[in-house]
Amino acid sequence: MKNFVDVEEKLSIGATIPLSFQHLFAMVGATILVPIITGMSPSIALFCSGVGTLLYILCTKAKLPAYIGSSFAFIGPMLVASKNYGPEAMLSGVMAAGMVYIIVAVIIKFCGINWLNKALPPVVVGSIVIVIGLGLASTAINWAGLNSSYMDPSLASVPRWACITVSVVTLAVGVLGSMYFKGFLAVISILIAMITGYITALALGVIPHQALEAIASAKLFRLPPFMTPKFNLNAMMLMAPVSFVTLAEHIGHVYVTNNIVGRDFTKNPGLHRSILGDGVATMFAGFTGGPPNTTYGENIGVMAITRVYSVWVIGGAGIIAIMLSFIGPVAAIIENMPLPVMGGVSILLFGIIASSGFRIFVEDKIDFGKKKNLILSSIIIVIGIG
Repeated sequence: MKNFVDVEEKLSIGATIPLSFQHLFAMVGATILVPIITGMSPSIALFCSGVGTLLYILCTKAKLPAYIGSSFAFIGPMLVASKNYGPEAMLSGVMAAGMVYIIVAVIIKFCGINWLNKALPPVVVGSIVIVIGLGLASTAINWAGLNSSYMDPSLASVPRWACITVSVVTLAVGVLGSMYFKGFLAVISILIAMITGYITALALGVIPHQALEAIASAKLFRLPPFMTPKFNLNAMMLMAPVSFVTLAEHIGHVYVTNNIVGRDFTKNPGLHRSILGDGVATMFAGFTGGPPNTTYGENIGVMAITRVYSVWVIGGAGIIAIMLSFIGPVAAIIENMPLPVMGGVSILLFGIIASSGFRIFVEDKIDFGKKKNLILSSIIIVIGIG
């Protein structure tokens, strides 16, 4: 008896909406954190992630479930470009990064992926996937309040034990829900965990007063602050090379999704279509004033836990993200998601990504008795995480 929802399957609206919200909550912390760090609007990032996801689904012919959100890899170059050339010029760099993706997609389309399979054997792919998960470990730990040297400035007056309690409650509900919930509750266990964490944060005073005031005073309708890019060659040359870093991440995500869903998406719809979708989404973000985009490991983790792979559920999350970017109070609630809540659920989700890399090693029977495999994996993991 089948115990999963396949890529093309449509569920009822009543089932799709909470599942889509689950994906929305899984990605929202990271997606809005990038613009917060770089001085951009979280609302425009939310808008671009939603539209970018729909563009990605269109480019992949609705055959590859993936959510598109803000990329952390570009934070450094974005800060430098904004400071030296201005925010509008920085956006031209975002568009240049998207163009690199499109060029690579065209090369793969005409040259195939056999060369890529030789360049990225299972031992390399598994190591990259481990890096993707473990490379985010410090982010999850910091958000959870478990690192004493890192605390959100807005939570400076909140006892550290309260932040840790919120993250532990969120993580515990996510773990127990994934293991013991039955039926539909098991499918939306991550969403339940985040709602529980949010309520716990509210009860323990972990949500800052300014955040509550922002939520209470938010207007019902609020247009995201769109911005037009300004051509700047220096900003473009600064940001375009970073695309090769995120390309490796993107390919790793596709292989993780292959592993989780049990299909070879590099053949159907094709890796070139996946990379094209990412590039088009990033170019759209640069054109409208948002940060560069990438596929999200958090949402792959949600699919791994729930075994719901429906692209319609992913698309629903994109539509909800677009709608919420225009609704002031709801957007304010999402923008002020307590970091300990995100930390608690991210410990689980990021860990699942890393474990998928180890799963590749096991299923492909990688022999670490061979020095070549041992050295390749060692170098990739140390450089990637370091």
